[in-house]
Amino acid sequence: MRSLCVYCGSNAGSKPLYAERAVALGDRIAREGMQLVYGGGNVGLMGIVADAVLAAGGEVVGVIPEQLVNWEVAHKGVTRLEVVANMHERKKRMFDLSDAFVALPGGFGTLDEMFEMLTWRQLGIGDKPCAFLDADGFYAPLMGMIDRMVEERFLHPDQREDLWHGEDIGAMFEWMKAYQPAQASKWMDEKRRKSLR
Repeated sequence: MRSLCVYCGSNAGSKPLYAERAVALGDRIAREGMQLVYGGGNVGLMGIVADAVLAAGGEVVGVIPEQLVNWEVAHKGVTRLEVVANMHERKKRMFDLSDAFVALPGGFGTLDEMFEMLTWRQLGIGDKPCAFLDADGFYAPLMGMIDRMVEERFLHPDQREDLWHGEDIGAMFEWMKAYQPAQASKWMDEKRRKSLR
């Protein structure tokens, strides 16, 4: 694992704890000798996590759509800033550059990007670990919704188990290093068998 993608808010949120968690993650990424891949902004948790990696001597690659260069105030101090045409290109480029994905607290964009990676993995397009790094239970209601998806049979239990959620950064890194992807083909085979009944 050489490169970690972090999705997070372009705002810092209402609690100092969110920024503290972003700093701690950024510092750990650099100490692990990994490269940060993120959305390229210098505002909110995006800017905070990028600055923390840089401050600890790490490398940062920002990927930002042309439309958002001014909106999110593109970070000019990163190791490399890639400007792409649109959000679709951004997601694909970040996927190509990254070995794993982490969501810090954020809004629609954070969830959109992480759930697209989860969907790709579900379909067998990718096999990279995905984790929600929590702070003060921010993602607890979302995990409850995902559990409900399993209960109502919209999501396979193995797919739920294939997703990490917690607040311990060290535990998250250990899980990622030992990660073995669940088999998307197994779920698709089950669906095919059921459709033939």
